[in-house]
Amino acid sequence: MPEQTGTQQPDSIGRQAASGVLWLIVQKWAIRITGFVTIAVLTRFLSPEDFGTVAAASTMLPFFYLLADLGFAAYIVQADTTDRRMLSTGFWFSTVAGLLLAGALILCAPLVGLVFRSEQIVPVMQVLSLAVVFTATASVPMALLRRGMRFRAIAAQGSVAAVVAQVVAVGMTLAGLGVWALVGQILVSLFLTAVLAWVAARWRPAFAFSYAEFRVMARFGSQVLGVEFVAMFRAWAEAAIISTVLGMAALGYLNIAQRLVQIVQDLTGAALVPVSTVAFAKIRGSSERLRSAYLKALRMTYAVMSPPLTLLAVAAPLVIPIVFGDGWEQSARVAQVLALAGLLVVGATLDHGLFYGLGRPGRWFLYALFIDACTVAATALTAQWGLEAAAYGFLAVAVLATVSRWFLVARLLQTSPRTLAGPFGFLAAATICGGGAGWLVLALTDGLAPLVRILLIGVAVLLAYLVIVRLLARQLVSELRAYLPRLPAKLGGQKSGPAASDLAASDPAASASSASTPAASVPSMPAPAGSELKEPS
Repeated sequence: MPEQTGTQQPDSIGRQAASGVLWLIVQKWAIRITGFVTIAVLTRFLSPEDFGTVAAASTMLPFFYLLADLGFAAYIVQADTTDRRMLSTGFWFSTVAGLLLAGALILCAPLVGLVFRSEQIVPVMQVLSLAVVFTATASVPMALLRRGMRFRAIAAQGSVAAVVAQVVAVGMTLAGLGVWALVGQILVSLFLTAVLAWVAARWRPAFAFSYAEFRVMARFGSQVLGVEFVAMFRAWAEAAIISTVLGMAALGYLNIAQRLVQIVQDLTGAALVPVSTVAFAKIRGSSERLRSAYLKALRMTYAVMSPPLTLLAVAAPLVIPIVFGDGWEQSARVAQVLALAGLLVVGATLDHGLFYGLGRPGRWFLYALFIDACTVAATALTAQWGLEAAAYGFLAVAVLATVSRWFLVARLLQTSPRTLAGPFGFLAAATICGGGAGWLVLALTDGLAPLVRILLIGVAVLLAYLVIVRLLARQLVSELRAYLPRLPAKLGGQKSGPAASDLAASDPAASASSASTPAASVPSMPAPAGSELKEPS
C-alpha cells in the first residue's frame, strides 16, 4: 500500500521539525565534544601528511557515493507517496551499483595516486572502497528515517557510531598504525551507522524491480546527482590544486582548518538540511506559509550560527594549539578566514533544504555549477601565493555566492531580493560589532592564559551580539523565547504544544514585516542527500 504524506497538520509538522532540529544538534554536540578529545590525541601522533593523505583519498569517495545512490534517497524523502516496489527498486539499484563502484574505485586508485603525486594514497583509497558499499546498502533505510522525521533515531545511531569509531581510531593510533587509524575511524563509523539504520527503519526489501519506478526516480535523481557531482568535483579539484602547488602538508593544514570550522557549523546548523528538506516538502502547497517559514528559519539560522563563527574568526590562533597541539599554527590564519567565509554563506544550508524540499534540484544545480566553478578558479589563481591567499579566494567567492542566492531564492518564493537581504543586515552588524569587541579583548589580554583569553573573547562577542539583537532584531527575542521552552520537554520525551518558532508555523505577518525588520561544503555545497552515512566524525 502506498504511504500518504500530505495529511499531517501544520502543528504536527512544526513539532516534528523542532524536535528534529533539537535531536540532531544534540547528536552533533555529543560527537564533536568526544571528537575534540580524539583529534587532540591524533594530531599529537600523526603528521600533517597523514591527514592530507586521507583528505585527498576522501575527496574521491563522494563521487562513488553519488553514482551508487543516483539521487534516489532525495527522491524518497520528498515524494508524495511511497510503496514497497518503489523502495525495493531504489535499494537493489544502489546495492548492485555500490558493489560495482567499489571495484572500480580499487582499479582507479593508482591513477588518483599519480594525480596527487602520492603512492601512499593508493592503498588508502583501495581500503576505503568498502565505504561505498556500506553507504549504498543503507541509502534507502536512511531515507525512510528522514522521511518519517525520525531524527531522534538518526541522532542516536550517529552518536553511537561516531563514538565507537573514535575509540577505535585512538586505539589504532596508540598501536602505531599511523594513517590507518584515520581509515579505520571512517570505516567503523559508516559500518555501524548502516547497521543501526537498518535496525531502526524496520524495513526489508522485496525481490522486485520496477523499470517504470526507476525511470521516475532517475529523472529526479539526475538533477540531484548533477548538484552533488559538481560539489564533489569542486572538493576534489581544490585538494588536487593545493597538494600539487603547495604540497601534501599544506593540504593537511587546510584540512585541519576546515575541520575546525565544520565543527562549529555542525554544532549549530547541521540539522538544517535534513530537517528543512522534509518540513518544506510538507508545506510547499501554501506559498504564503512557505515564505513565512523560510524567513523565520533564516533569522533563526543567522541568530544561532553567527556568534560561534565570529568567536572562531577571532580566537582561532588560540584555539588551534590547544585542540591540535604544536605544529599546526599554519592552520590558524586559514581557519580565521574560512570562519568569515562560513558566516557569509551560513544560509546556504537552509537554501539547499528549500530547493530539495520543493522538488527543484535543477535550479540549485545551476547555482552549484556557477559557484563551484568560481571556487575552483579562485583556488587555482590564488594558491601560487600560499594557503592564506587561497583562503581569501574562498572568502571572495562566498560574497558572490551569498548575493546570488538572494535573487535565486527570491524568485522561488515570489518575493524580492531585498526581503532576503534584510536579515543579512543583522548578521553583518552583529559580526562587525562582535568581531570588533573580540579583537579588542584579544589585544588587551596578551599575557593571560590562552583558555582565559578564549573565555573573555567569547563573553565580549556574546555581549556585543546581544546588544545588536536588542537594537536591530527584537523580533528574534520573542522567537527565541518561544523556542527555548520546548527544549526541556523535548529532551524529556514529552509532548508540547505548537510554538511560534515552529518551522512550519503559519504567520502571515512575518513575510510582510521581514522586509523592514533587519532581523535575522568556506563556500561549499552542503552535504549530499544521505550524507549522515558519510561523515568521518
